[in-house]
Amino acid sequence: MYFNRKRSDVRLDMISRDEQGEIAHKSMTSRTHERLSNAIITARFRPGEKLKIEALTDEFDASLGAVREALARLTSEGLVSARPQRGFFVALISRRDLIDLTETRIEIEQTCLASSITHGDLTWEGRVLSIGHQLSKLSVGLHDRGGNDSNEWHKYHQRFHEEITAACANSWWLKLRQQLFIQSERYRRLSGPLNENGRDIDAEHRAIMESVLARDITTARALLA
Repeated sequence: MYFNRKRSDVRLDMISRDEQGEIAHKSMTSRTHERLSNAIITARFRPGEKLKIEALTDEFDASLGAVREALARLTSEGLVSARPQRGFFVALISRRDLIDLTETRIEIEQTCLASSITHGDLTWEGRVLSIGHQLSKLSVGLHDRGGNDSNEWHKYHQRFHEEITAACANSWWLKLRQQLFIQSERYRRLSGPLNENGRDIDAEHRAIMESVLARDITTARALLA
């Protein structure tokens, strides 16, 4: 009986170690995906640039498997293209793609926003107000910096758009919105400073927040266009 118990204990320990290894691999893959995605969005890797797996394993301190899985995910998300016998490359950009992307993103985000305004509760309103206030504080002085917004501003800007649409009742719309927003962010980062056309970024986002909190769907949709 003692021997059987020990064998059972060893088997459970082995299963536990296997599960821990799988969790660690998934964590490494997710971390690698996030860091590589950010590097592409921020244009550290330029459109058309080849992504060498061996170099990425060193740069991101990740295994070959984690890098390959991250590249596969980014390919499905449209940030990376896989070319037979040639490897992985940062997806190319074009004026036509930007026009199509912008049109689709606006339509999907407007749909998500309308649903979110309809279904959002008081807790959601509080989160919108909080993130809107934080984004506004970071936006102050953006014009003085020549539109050279920091990575922190980008983080809160993304969170702002996530939060105002968070109460949307359709999970597939939200998934599409997120993917389209990331693609748009890549184009925006490549386009240059935010205030190059004299835009008041802070005023734009405050107006969106106020219309959302006022439950004014028509105005909120128009401001996103």
